[in-house]
Amino acid sequence: MTQTVDPTLVDHPPHPALATLDARGISAWFGDHKVLDRVSLTMPAGQVTALIGPSGCGKSTFLRILNRMHELVPGAALAGEVLLDGHDLYSADRRLTDARRQVGMVFQKPNPFPTMSIYDNVVAGLRLTGTRVPRATRDDLVEESLTKAGLWREVRDRLRSPGGALSGGQQQRLCIARSLAVRPRVLLMDEPCSALDPTSTRRIEETIAELAAEVTIVIVTHNMQQAARVSHRCAFFLASHGTPGVIVEHGPTPAMFDRPQDQRTADYVHGRFG
Repeated sequence: MTQTVDPTLVDHPPHPALATLDARGISAWFGDHKVLDRVSLTMPAGQVTALIGPSGCGKSTFLRILNRMHELVPGAALAGEVLLDGHDLYSADRRLTDARRQVGMVFQKPNPFPTMSIYDNVVAGLRLTGTRVPRATRDDLVEESLTKAGLWREVRDRLRSPGGALSGGQQQRLCIARSLAVRPRVLLMDEPCSALDPTSTRRIEETIAELAAEVTIVIVTHNMQQAARVSHRCAFFLASHGTPGVIVEHGPTPAMFDRPQDQRTADYVHGRFG
């Protein structure tokens, strides 16, 4: 007897290989206002790259371009390429859901679905990206994702409780778990600790350090101490006198803080402006 398999039920993909993200000549506009000018940056596989710089210099716009969120803004435009292991994320034959699955995003303010259970919050990312998981393996995936986000021990006895009942730091880690459930190759983080207390911030930073071994991370932060603690590499963005944002300097984090090549970088990382 031949067993029939439901073609719509696709096994959850295996753990992906580490990926390098490469932005080449990125320029961006909101209407007639140019906010980035020919920005190029390689974000190496398995490392944490921190994007630093004053407010309004295009860091968050650049981050959103990396997983195709910029194109959803009315009047927004961009030029250049974003390559994931050499493959263009903006290619006409690449579906948006595929780009979002491979390049996940964690926002500044925790945004779990407040009335949805902790369990359902984690698997919500699967539905949003069209990833189907057999029911038999879903529990294991939820545990795996919450463990990687550093939250499993705190919530394992209340998985059916609302995600909105968690503390701010726990909600942010829940959002990280939701992103990890689809097993992205890159995880983007837009100031993930800015709304959190010091204890929660430390836990998120520990989570970032643990995740870097299996997912490429790009983080926007205004906290120079945090950039120094969590990142392997930094890119310093700057915009001045109404000009669009550019990268002044980028390189290994210790060199950026201790031996910067540009005086503006030295002034910024040591708190003399910004």
